[in-house]
Amino acid sequence: MTSSHVILVAKKSAYQRYVEQKQDARAQELLRASDPAVASWMASHEEHERTLGQAKAVLAKLNAKVTVRAASHTPFETKGADLVLTVGGDGTLLSASHNVGLVPVLGVNSSPSFSVGFFCAANASNLEDMLVQALQDRTERVVLTRMQVTLNGDRISNRVLNEALYCHASPAATSRYILEASSISEEQRSSGFWVGPAAGSTGALHSAGGTILPLSAPELQLVVREPYTPAGQRYELLKVIVSQNESIVVRSKMQDGAMFLDGPYKRVAVRLGDVASFATSDEPLTLLGFSKRRHVPSVTGRDFAGTRES
Repeated sequence: MTSSHVILVAKKSAYQRYVEQKQDARAQELLRASDPAVASWMASHEEHERTLGQAKAVLAKLNAKVTVRAASHTPFETKGADLVLTVGGDGTLLSASHNVGLVPVLGVNSSPSFSVGFFCAANASNLEDMLVQALQDRTERVVLTRMQVTLNGDRISNRVLNEALYCHASPAATSRYILEASSISEEQRSSGFWVGPAAGSTGALHSAGGTILPLSAPELQLVVREPYTPAGQRYELLKVIVSQNESIVVRSKMQDGAMFLDGPYKRVAVRLGDVASFATSDEPLTLLGFSKRRHVPSVTGRDFAGTRES
């Protein structure tokens, strides 16, 4: 087999972060007391470490050139790489994906007893087979739409895979904004809204009442969280699905707002009068081993593009 260059992105377990690195006294005390808040830390850490060791051993066996990134939130370059291998869970893959353009990604759920791995096609039981297939370009794959986010005309990200949360910086405060989508402009008050591509439609968007979209769908979906409507008022833009040629625009009426992109770590401050835009990105993500792992209703673009629900 021709030597391949693999970028291995491994998460840091909670035990590594708080006990080994930060030497957090409170975490250590809770572990000694077998407190339920940290009861799974050691088992999860050990399972993760076993899977990570297995991944490194398989890559060595396959004579791959390996570049290790020991923190999923650290920026890295993919130039010259044949594969990005994430070892952790969905959070690890999502964080790493913001650094990835054309290079395919294979996700490994390193601790399936404790972590969510919806995007992860591999685990300890099939890791070697999946890696061999990936490096020989024989594995199934799906090309996932990602979302572009701009703020006041400046591109913040072109690689949002799951969703963005737009809200007040304080979770206890009301989010106030003017939303524009599907040729409608509407002033709203709510707990904010989720917006994202099809890959994220089974997560927060679905939990908030959104529709599960086919993985290959190029549309974006927006779902408002806990809308506040005074007596007699009715919002039109509570659940919106827009085509790949449309965008969703929002103008902030908050002095202290925020956008969170693919989780809590990429936070963008939003000020009064700032205008954010969400649109289909021209940089999709290639995910390996995934094309037949999700069964969703058959929906055509005509069935849901531009749909509004109240």
